[in-house]
Amino acid sequence: MRLLLVEDDDHVAAALSAILKKHGFDVTHARNGEEALQAVLPAANAGRAPFGVVLLDLGLPDQDGYQVCGKIRKLTSTPVIMVTARADVRSRIHGLNLGADDYVVKPYDTGELLARIHAVSRRSTAPDTDESGTAAGPGTTAGGADETAPLRLGAVTVELPTRRVTVAGAEVQLTRKEFDLLALLAQRPGVVFRREQIISEVWRTSWEGTGRTLEVHVASLRAKLGMPALIETVRGVGYRLVAPAA
Repeated sequence: MRLLLVEDDDHVAAALSAILKKHGFDVTHARNGEEALQAVLPAANAGRAPFGVVLLDLGLPDQDGYQVCGKIRKLTSTPVIMVTARADVRSRIHGLNLGADDYVVKPYDTGELLARIHAVSRRSTAPDTDESGTAAGPGTTAGGADETAPLRLGAVTVELPTRRVTVAGAEVQLTRKEFDLLALLAQRPGVVFRREQIISEVWRTSWEGTGRTLEVHVASLRAKLGMPALIETVRGVGYRLVAPAA
């Protein structure tokens, strides 16, 4: 797999590149945002396989890493993993909303980073299928259900076929995974979904490290819907959707 490493510290980049190459990655190193953007342009990759993953450090010398992520997402659908010392939830939500596929906080374990790289790569290449292996149609959610009737949860309406969500009639823009998460919970209001079950059905992986990504997506959903109490955390178990009183 070709991998684009965006890191301004040459010592860090050299050490990480050596590890990645040892695990079979073809690494291209970009030292700043402009080099990263030039590297992902189609003209720069003519005759070569596209990058499988972009590892993007946020502390770049010429541009803010968040801006670079947004620009990369306009140029390519290649998965982006943000690598940063910014550990707060708000920063992670901001990165995911800009199109990042995952978020790794420094200092990190190399094994964890490699697992995240493989996880986002699998998710980007695997087709959306239901539990029987059938490709998901426009009215199919991550949980495999095929429903066309809108799900109404107080002021919130979830339209599965069109993947549209409105709150009091106003449309709310959700990322793909945010919608899949909400749709899964909304189909069975009041039922507690285990964290492992949600990760399996929405992210299609059993890797435990995805749990932090789940937490960030739940926080983002609560903020976008403007209804923090809609998704309830069941301590030690998972999450459930609490349908508002009619």
